[in-house]
Amino acid sequence: MEPDSLDLLAPVGGGGALIGYARVSTKGQNLDRQLVLLEAAGCQRIFSDKKSGKNTEREELWNALDYLRVGDTLVVPSLDRLGRSIQDLISVVAGLRERGIGFRSLHEALDTTTPGGRLVFHVFAALAEFIRELIVQGTHEGLAAARARGQRLGRPPALTEEQILHARSMLANPEASVSSIAKLLGISRTTLYKYVPELKAGHRPSVGGKQPAQVGSR
Repeated sequence: MEPDSLDLLAPVGGGGALIGYARVSTKGQNLDRQLVLLEAAGCQRIFSDKKSGKNTEREELWNALDYLRVGDTLVVPSLDRLGRSIQDLISVVAGLRERGIGFRSLHEALDTTTPGGRLVFHVFAALAEFIRELIVQGTHEGLAAARARGQRLGRPPALTEEQILHARSMLANPEASVSSIAKLLGISRTTLYKYVPELKAGHRPSVGGKQPAQVGSR
């Protein structure tokens, strides 16, 4: 029977090799304690990384996942060694299940090769989805409330109205370069062109109703 057709609580994996994975966040930390635990659990091969759980380039984790075969079980000392995000953890374990591979976490005594372990994992997955929905709902409600109060949403403007007027005043001086004014305001030339659109046509802002001056090459 294919893994996808199995009952959600049916155990997956088991009977194959136990493959361990250990991780510490920095090169200065020691893997020895985790390696001892994995060896005592009967792992035939152990992969290890010395990188943050937030680092997506966990090379040895991907090597371990690639090494696993149907019936094998991935073993970790604790859940936070596999990833610091519950969504990341669920994604990895779900991917293992689809391949007919089990998962064990020694510290939490979680083992998806048993019905009880499958149940616990599905509780984790359900809670993660519930939290995600609460966050989305809260975000939408917060945006709606902000709109009702007339608040401006999105990124704040790069220049205030006062700064735009100041920029126009400086640009009216043909001796001042666009680059120097942008630098003075702490913005890029592109941003200045955005807030003073006539610059794109090669004109400087007019002063006192006079004809706009041509923008110099500076």
